Formats: sequence, structure tokens, C-alpha cells
Amino acid sequence: MSIADFQPLDSGSVPRFAGPATFMRLPMAHPSEVDIAVIGIPFDGGTTNRTGARHGPREIRNQSSLVRRVHHVTGRSPFDNARVGDCGDVAASPLDLPGALDTITAFFTSVREAGARPLSVGGDHLVTLPILRGIITEPVGLIHFDAHSDTYDNFFGNRYNHGTPFRRAVEEGLLDPRRMVQIGLRGAISEAGNYDFAREAGIRIIFIEEFVARGVEDVMAEARSIVGDAPTYVSFDIDALDPSFAPGTGTPEIGGMTTREAQAAIRSLAGLDIIGADLVEVSPPLDPSGVTAMTGATLLFELLCVMAERGA
Repeated sequence: MSIADFQPLDSGSVPRFAGPATFMRLPMAHPSEVDIAVIGIPFDGGTTNRTGARHGPREIRNQSSLVRRVHHVTGRSPFDNARVGDCGDVAASPLDLPGALDTITAFFTSVREAGARPLSVGGDHLVTLPILRGIITEPVGLIHFDAHSDTYDNFFGNRYNHGTPFRRAVEEGLLDPRRMVQIGLRGAISEAGNYDFAREAGIRIIFIEEFVARGVEDVMAEARSIVGDAPTYVSFDIDALDPSFAPGTGTPEIGGMTTREAQAAIRSLAGLDIIGADLVEVSPPLDPSGVTAMTGATLLFELLCVMAERGA
């Protein structure tokens, strides 16, 4: 099938409030049919406080009907560079955390074997760990936007929750900590040693204060230099944004990025070897206005645009 078969519905023919609710109004597809597979992971079994991210993929699909096909800055459509399709949701059990991780891993293993690059929508941030388990064959770099490092060891004795995925990924050899950068971290922490693992492993931490002082362009130039030209994964937690822009998330922290800064930061990733990306922690029940989900959908489009620049 050609690129022409994987175009969003034309809003001049089918109104945006009509038709099937797919990501960016794309056709449903199997990963073997596309270059970039947009995938929902409606799972928040790793959440430690406010839940609801399991509903993120469905509402982001709804809000993504507002996304138009051509990027206003580049003047290009990602759908003309790569075959992109909505490849459905991972049917992860909400009652079995270890089983859910295995299910997600198996799904993304099949995506890798099909030859597609995944653009995933969570779900809480724990889902990034099984995504990486499924698509990684050797350690890769990471550009991580978040209010939190997510390199803690455990919570209530549980080593698998949305505060631990990147520690586990480093320990399992999925990520190269020397090619990892975490951007936008902020907020009070539980104990002074919360960042010790990340620092000792060699992960570059850029707190929001440094991000603001240096500016998007300078920070992202450093991020690009850290990951280099080798394969890189991108993970965007919606709580990287200030909660005035994205209140619908489980662990909000004031003083975050603006949506404009986030868009500029993602756009600066163009040209990198991005093997996959995700956007996580949108909790629609915590924002009935739908603004957080709409923001998530828009940032998802920005991620798609930089991924599609490399075409197939």
C-alpha cells in the first residue's frame, strides 16, 4: 500500500465530529502496513496517586480530530513523507501489572518485527519500559521531557511504577545513560538522594530553571549533541508542561514549560535518528475541558512531524 492510502480524512468531506475516532483521523492499520504506527496504551496500573491516564488514548484520539495535515511552520505534511496509521490499542490487563508489562512488551516486539517505528500514547509513564523492551535490540539514547526523573528505585516496595521506568531501563541495558538527557525537571522531592542514581549513571539532568535561563534553542542543541546521530528514543510526559497549560495529569508540578516552548523543543529534534516516541500521563478525568488531551494531540502531531522527516 502507498502513502496515498494512509491519509487523514478530509474535513471538507467528512466533518471533524463525524467518522471513526482514530488518531489524527488516520485509517486503521496493521504495523506491517505502515512506517510509523500510532498506538494507544490505555494502562495506568503503575500510577502512585491520581489515576485516569488509562483514558488518555481514547480522549487524545477524540481531540486529535482538530489536527490538520500540514505543519504551519515547515509547510509540509508528515503524511506525505511516511505511511502512518492508527494501529489500535494494546489490550493490557488493568488488574495484573506484571502481566500487563509482558503484554505490552509482546505487542511492541511484533511492531519491531513488522518494521514500523512506534509513536505511542499512554497511559502512565511505566508503559515506556515495556515499549523499550519490545523495540530495543541494543542500548539507545533518550531525550526525556518531564517534571520528574522517573529513576527512583521503588514505591511501597514495588520496583515497577511510573516513577521507576528509566532506572529499570538503564539496569536492563535498554538505554545508554551517557546518551540520556532529562529536560524540565522540577518540584520538591521526597529525599535529597532522589537524583543520585541518575547523576551517578551519567544522565544529564536539566532542571526547568536552567531550561528557562538558557532558552530552548541552546538547551536543545546540547540535547542533540548528547544523543548524537545514533538511534534515540523520545519520551514526553505531559507534566513537563506547567499545569496551567495541562491540568489533566496525575502528578502536576507548577513552574513548568509553556506549550510554545514544548513545541519549539520537539521541532528542534528534526533530523535525529528517532526509533520511537511516546506521549504519556494525560488523564482526561482530571480535565473535563479537554484542553490537556488537545494539547497532547497537538504535541503528538509535532512528534510525528519530526519522525516522518526521515520517511520510511
